[in-house]
Amino acid sequence: MNQYKILFLDIDGTILRPDDTIEDSTRTAIKEMKTQNIEVVLATGRPLHEIEDLAEELQITSFIGYNGALGIYEDETIFAESMKPKDVKYILDVAKANGHEVVCYTNSKNYFTSLEPDAVQAFQKQFHLSQNEIFADDVIEDILGMTIITSGAKGDTFYQFKDGIHLSQVNVEGMQHCFDVIRDHVNKGVGVRFLLEKLGIIREESIAFGDGMNDKEMLAYAGEGFAMGNAHPDLFQHAKHETTSVTNSGIYNGLKSLGLIE
Repeated sequence: MNQYKILFLDIDGTILRPDDTIEDSTRTAIKEMKTQNIEVVLATGRPLHEIEDLAEELQITSFIGYNGALGIYEDETIFAESMKPKDVKYILDVAKANGHEVVCYTNSKNYFTSLEPDAVQAFQKQFHLSQNEIFADDVIEDILGMTIITSGAKGDTFYQFKDGIHLSQVNVEGMQHCFDVIRDHVNKGVGVRFLLEKLGIIREESIAFGDGMNDKEMLAYAGEGFAMGNAHPDLFQHAKHETTSVTNSGIYNGLKSLGLIE
């Protein structure tokens, strides 16, 4: 009997190549896991309302989104945890004081502090964000996640958190000035643990692939955590395995190393 029951896959830099395409080997790997009755889950920092086309293309119906704030298993919401309004307000205030832009994600919209700046438009284009509106205070209690669009790779230094929040640099070419807001108790790793407990699956029966620092908790928690060859340099220490890059059959080769693909 197969010792693995579930596979968690990050999207950007793990499934999707820099040109937004998917390798044939990745499609083959995902299909093969399904034939072996291994559940495939997309685990992403992206808002789930913006990945419906990708999910349909890959025929995946289970997700961990917003860096662990929302979990859906076979179209049923199993957990959701919004950010504290005071934390949202603090980030918005610091961003405004330093000329940064912010996108706040709810379960249906992306709320930007501004829609006009080139950096915002580039961000929207990169991540195919279409459900975009201007942020308003009446949605502050519904925020599941945030990304800060700064003016430089060290833009995160303006934000000082004391209560379980840190920033994770977006590991996508041209987007290194952007930082996801990660909560210590709400991240992909916590989402993986919650889903495994819900399904009665032990850690040793889980596999995960990722490339960004927002994947570190997930890779550390999964029984078999794989850092992609193109991963952020600091991620490898959190993963049990290193595989090849997203442009060189990383998922396929990782699963092959476990004996799941011939």
